[in-house]
Amino acid sequence: MTLDQLRIFAEVARQQHITKAAKAMNMTQSAVSAAVIALEERHGVALFDRIGRSIVLNQTGTIFLEHALQVLAEAKAAESALSDLAGLLRGELSVMASQTVGAYWLPSRLATFHARYPGLGLDVRIGNTEAVGDAVEAGRVELGVVEGAVDRPALSSRMIATDEMILVVSPTHPWAKGKKLGKADFEDATWVLREPGSGTRLAFETMMTKEKLKLQALNVAIVLPGNEAVLGAVEAGMGATLTSRSAAQTELNSGLLVEANASPLPRPFFLLRHKERYRSKAADAFEALLSE
Repeated sequence: MTLDQLRIFAEVARQQHITKAAKAMNMTQSAVSAAVIALEERHGVALFDRIGRSIVLNQTGTIFLEHALQVLAEAKAAESALSDLAGLLRGELSVMASQTVGAYWLPSRLATFHARYPGLGLDVRIGNTEAVGDAVEAGRVELGVVEGAVDRPALSSRMIATDEMILVVSPTHPWAKGKKLGKADFEDATWVLREPGSGTRLAFETMMTKEKLKLQALNVAIVLPGNEAVLGAVEAGMGATLTSRSAAQTELNSGLLVEANASPLPRPFFLLRHKERYRSKAADAFEALLSE
């Protein structure tokens, strides 16, 4: 069993599709398929169920995937340790960010880091806050940057920046006229929300809790898995939403959205690191840059 086989298996398990996995890894479909079959035949097990043209991780594969990801995380840590022997001339920075951070706040910092350390590769991933916490805890990435606090015993969490959460509506919405909003308005409104597990959704739920309103009692028109989709639905008049100011700034400037008259909520951004895993020089350098 080789690390390459484990990487291929993990990617096929993630994609649940041979062709998509091959494309993601820049390999041929036949090479990916052969690697999976070789792994199965070598150990006399089936890791996937082949149903028609689809490939689905089975129970054996699910159990093996957990171990494979642990091995790959340890291998990545070992590679980082070796790269550190060369200082910051080569190696890789692995970071995962929540959607708001990754789309609007992080790119300029990554550009500065790349200009400062051009020999270091960048492994950057995007997911919601819960997924970022999972990835850092499992060792799939070394750093996480999220909006909102993450309470996990295995992770350290340090505030590195502050954003604002604001209520936005379309220009034709009644709230666009500037009326001061309160609990009764929130209770009567139609809402467009992010998915559970996102920092934006948690901020909305916290806001409603402070107003002594239960989510189940609100009129939620639709739940969508990304800022762009949510803002598009609000622009189309589906309802109001709570969002990051940085996420909505372009639409606010162009008049496609209007900020409603409610007090903005400060929302900190946090840097996540595992308390016990190896700390690479690349990650230390990026953390220092974020503190400048």
